[in-house]
Amino acid sequence: MKKTIFQTFKTNISGIALPEKFTFPFYYEPHELSIIAANELQSYLEMQTDFEHNFGLDENQEGLVIGKMFGVLVCKNQEGELGYLWAFSGKLAGVNHHPYFVPTIFDMLHEDSFFRKEEEVLNAINRQIEILENSNELRTKKNQLEKTKTEASTDIQNQKDKIKRLKLERDEKRNSFSNLSSSEIEQLEFELSEESKKESILLKKMTKYWNFQIENAQKNVNLLLDEINQLKEERRQKSGALQQKLFAEYSFLNQFGDRKSIGEIFNNNPPAGAGECAAPKLLHYAFEHNLKPIAMAEFWWGQSPKSEIRKHKQFYPACKSKCEPILLSHMLKGLEMEANPFQENPAEGKSIEIVFEDEVLAVINKPAEFLSVPGKMISDSVYQRVKELYPNATGPLIVHRLDMSTSGLMLIAKDEETYVKLQSQFIKRTIKKRYIALLEGVLEENEGFIDLPLRVDLDDRPRQLVCFEHGKPAQTKWEKIEVRNNQTLVNFYPITGRTHQLRVHASHELGLKTPIVGDDLYGSKANRLHLHAESLTFFHPLTKEELEITVAAEF
Repeated sequence: MKKTIFQTFKTNISGIALPEKFTFPFYYEPHELSIIAANELQSYLEMQTDFEHNFGLDENQEGLVIGKMFGVLVCKNQEGELGYLWAFSGKLAGVNHHPYFVPTIFDMLHEDSFFRKEEEVLNAINRQIEILENSNELRTKKNQLEKTKTEASTDIQNQKDKIKRLKLERDEKRNSFSNLSSSEIEQLEFELSEESKKESILLKKMTKYWNFQIENAQKNVNLLLDEINQLKEERRQKSGALQQKLFAEYSFLNQFGDRKSIGEIFNNNPPAGAGECAAPKLLHYAFEHNLKPIAMAEFWWGQSPKSEIRKHKQFYPACKSKCEPILLSHMLKGLEMEANPFQENPAEGKSIEIVFEDEVLAVINKPAEFLSVPGKMISDSVYQRVKELYPNATGPLIVHRLDMSTSGLMLIAKDEETYVKLQSQFIKRTIKKRYIALLEGVLEENEGFIDLPLRVDLDDRPRQLVCFEHGKPAQTKWEKIEVRNNQTLVNFYPITGRTHQLRVHASHELGLKTPIVGDDLYGSKANRLHLHAESLTFFHPLTKEELEITVAAEF
């Protein structure tokens, strides 16, 4: 059977309506056609014998485990036939090209590519540098230089010590002058002075001699180092020129046939791997072959990396740092797309409930999908609403934050002094917080403690990664409340307050391995994120009374 890149559906798709608009790639619900195309790709991956790659799904398979993002693009050809394209991110089984999959936009690994040829030149320079840096001649001359420096230091120090010793001896002689005549004293003083000058002159001559010897030895070393530095400069210039040429050649098409290089898009500073993701590869191939994009989806295949959370067969949006500039600024230009949800106000039509209030503070119940503070595109937030509610309040108002998708209790300070005192309680961790969450699966244990340090995923903000090297400490206590309908209701007691801490700790393989229901970042989307800040216990900054405020979750 011929292995074509544009494939028609094997499943009967008659009666399935086409989407009205193309997929917004950074937040979407996969269209039915995308799901079918993905299922057909997944069936191929389960049965294929075209390549051998360890996705971590077979315990008996050897080799490094590397899960992969795969993408499907539903599109129409010029004859009006509906079909799809497949792509993978990065390399698969160590190479760029496989049957059925769209090729990479620029194949650096091809043996005839200018990159490989220039790479050989750079490797030859690297070998020259390595030979020179490890040569016996350079080692001998460096040793001679160090030996000369050591001899110089010893010789000069000995002369300095001698000068000090002779000075002490001269001082002793002067103490014995009392029995001598003035003419004898004058004669001895002259002799002692001459002796001192003689030794000082000798020290200067020795210093000059050794400086000359060191300088001469350094020149011998520098002659070889200059040759190495010239090669390094040549390497730097060739490497820079190759990078610029690569940026220029690595260009992306849009539906109008316009090309834009990766250098132009990222101002000659693209992140590593930019353009190697599935989405730009799919769209580039479609535009290059006059295929009309209809819908797109990307899913994870294989074992999750240790640091991030990726579930086998689950759909994910395109990454932001690498793909967003390429897709939104150029490749998707002119395509009628679904609305960008990040530009829509999630708080529209919602209100915050005041649970407790006095003259210096308030406790409010924040709805789910409601910003705590203004975002880049949306200003409506708890801060904005509270500012309007208390126009005479001073200070930052917001004592602590909740994730946009999390509902529940937030402390509001009406003045600077109250804010500082409440903040101090958070810093000292004397404030007690209890969250309630509904998890997607069944937990066997009744309680536990999770300690997984977190940092932001620089390639895909605001997602968080577990990172034991650079992450900030993040600890959570938890206890099971009940199991219902194969889901577990739990209480979380966060000791620290990192971004997405409870969501990551619930979903990660080293945590509870069970995502919170409705977690569209680390689990599966639902009507809402089933996470609620249920209880706050703190000391009132004026009365010193301990207050416990509780509001039940809607779910």
